[in-house]
Amino acid sequence: MTTSPSANWSYPTSIRFGAGRIKELGKVAEAAGMKRPLLVTDPGLAKLPMVADALSICREAGLEPAVFSDVKPNPVASNIEAGVAAFRAGDHDGVIAFGGGSGLDAGKVIAFMAGQTRPIWDFEDIGDWWKRADEANIAPIVAVPTTAGTGSEVGRAGVVTNEETHTKKVIFHPKMLPATVICDPELTVGMPRYFTVGTGMDALAHCLEAYSSTFYHPMGDGIAVEGIRLVFDSLEKAANTPDDLIARGNMMSAAAMGAVAFQKGLGAIHALSHPVGALYDTHHGMTNAVFMPYVLAFNRQAIEKKFDRLAGYLGISGGFDGLMQAILKLRADLEVPNTLEGLKVGGEKRDLIAEMAVVDPTAGGNPIELTKDGAKQIFDAALEGRL
Repeated sequence: MTTSPSANWSYPTSIRFGAGRIKELGKVAEAAGMKRPLLVTDPGLAKLPMVADALSICREAGLEPAVFSDVKPNPVASNIEAGVAAFRAGDHDGVIAFGGGSGLDAGKVIAFMAGQTRPIWDFEDIGDWWKRADEANIAPIVAVPTTAGTGSEVGRAGVVTNEETHTKKVIFHPKMLPATVICDPELTVGMPRYFTVGTGMDALAHCLEAYSSTFYHPMGDGIAVEGIRLVFDSLEKAANTPDDLIARGNMMSAAAMGAVAFQKGLGAIHALSHPVGALYDTHHGMTNAVFMPYVLAFNRQAIEKKFDRLAGYLGISGGFDGLMQAILKLRADLEVPNTLEGLKVGGEKRDLIAEMAVVDPTAGGNPIELTKDGAKQIFDAALEGRL
């Protein structure tokens, strides 16, 4: 008799989706138990009217918000420390994580670390290290994404760069999952085209890698497949017609779906993208987009049959090869660099990147074991544009 698969599954939180729903922010924060929320965002967004509007909405609900925006595009530990200091100094009782991946991740980790006494690296996503946390003192979180890619709004972790080792670390705790998410596609309309493309390709990478992973999670597979369809259907529309709220909304859905799906696992796209981003400060989603076809080619033997089915669902003829050509065309149409040279990344740190990639927490989800030689093979292909 065959043995039935066994797995642990977890799904996301309450999501308020739709144009104009940012107006509910004050009530949502209040319902989460906040009276003095700290809105965490990045310096660019902090200067925009949408942040001023969000603060006004909170004040109209009787709340006393403040802003913290000392957050780098790839958040570092010193950003978290400064945010925790601001949280404590202002006697805040919750965090509104507002923005793209940097604001969302930093906000979530600040809410988590504000109630801890141990150093941040004690809570890296390794084994059951999350159980070291003082769970009762984790501040509530409301998440408001302003991009459509990271999916961090429905995640239970944040990525923080260790400046001493130049490595990205995943800080995890189940209670880092936001109590409520407001997905308002109107907030993404003003996003520059480069970031619309980069974050959208990040969502695609999440879905593709989750689908490719060999871990057993058929619900994750189903969500990933539909997320991929939404990206193919809507990313170019969102990039080329910024005020298309249907396309923008579809991309916000795809982003959240990718983050839900990758509970199943990620892989070599992210394992290589993380060290490149940490060492060269490249945009995470765009780095994923560059590595994408080279990793898929590397994994072909393990994923070809699954991708044949995926191509059929997407209405793409030619199975794996047809889908690969569709991905290459999407990249070209969106002006994604074909090689690492387009990200100003050379080969001088190739060996270090390979060493960092194989120990990255995402490497274990790759359908073919990622060795140092394999990581070098993929890196060289992405450097040379060789499929």
